[in-house]
Amino acid sequence: MPVFIKRKTNQPSVERPTVRMLDIGPESAGQRVDNFLMRVCKGVPKSHIYKAIRNGEVRVNKGRVQADHRLESGDVVRVPPLRLPAPDETRTVPPLAFPVIYEDDAIVVVDKPAGVAVHGGSGVSFGVIEQLRAARPEARFLELAHRLDRETSGLLIIAKQRKALLVLHDLMRERGGRKVYQALVVGDWVNDRQHIRKPLLKWLTAGGERRVKVDAEGKPAHTIVSRLRRYGQYTLVAAELRTGRTHQIRVHLASSGFPIVGDEKYGIDTVRQQFSRLGFRRMFLHASRLQIPHPITGVPLDLESPLPPECVKILKYLEQQK
Repeated sequence: MPVFIKRKTNQPSVERPTVRMLDIGPESAGQRVDNFLMRVCKGVPKSHIYKAIRNGEVRVNKGRVQADHRLESGDVVRVPPLRLPAPDETRTVPPLAFPVIYEDDAIVVVDKPAGVAVHGGSGVSFGVIEQLRAARPEARFLELAHRLDRETSGLLIIAKQRKALLVLHDLMRERGGRKVYQALVVGDWVNDRQHIRKPLLKWLTAGGERRVKVDAEGKPAHTIVSRLRRYGQYTLVAAELRTGRTHQIRVHLASSGFPIVGDEKYGIDTVRQQFSRLGFRRMFLHASRLQIPHPITGVPLDLESPLPPECVKILKYLEQQK
């Protein structure tokens, strides 16, 4: 529990947290230290937590760690006196019940709309996970099993048990199961099926914005692209992830000369503006199919999410223009 020191002042007393030493139990074993801190320091901006980790203020067993360090039962975590919001700064997270594709005692798979972040941070006050927790106050455990870009729609897995979360993380790391996306790209994709193997490297723009590029110094990345349907100078493709790098599908397609329609970071501005005038104001990338073994029972799951109405509408328009 936090220890507070009360300051003597004419103003109402303000509770200020000091350093905390927290013991890690079995329920938190295997969790990344950054995610653990976000849970125990509710309300603290995400940027403050990462800064504290980088500066060495967060320690595990008296040693410095990286944000992706995984905790073990019996570890002792030093939590610095991170500033909590004042009462008048309290954020109100609006609860939102997202469409549920599948749910049981271990996981819930929702259909995330485009334009909604999966979690708060990087200028976003809250995302899917915070809104889902607000909509389900009785839930004891809800954690993201993986990520989707803010402008990507489709299947998103949330774990309802620690055990399920750890198994899902292992599945993602070991490339277990299949994750298939649908994307509308600029250009006439000729090959029925093509493997793109290009290493990807993260970098920051002069303005501090995160980007990814093909670079020999990057991490290996593998995407399988299949042509679904031609629409004149555009093609609907299916992209299967064999690795899970940041912005992988977007960069692989753009670097191959087929940028995704509506992609603000790697797409073509004139194309995005053209589709915006037609009423299509998003990136055409949708997580459409997920095939994985159930994290607890091992039973194969084959889940699908149809293209959102706005995507179907723009495809019908393109079909009429052929």
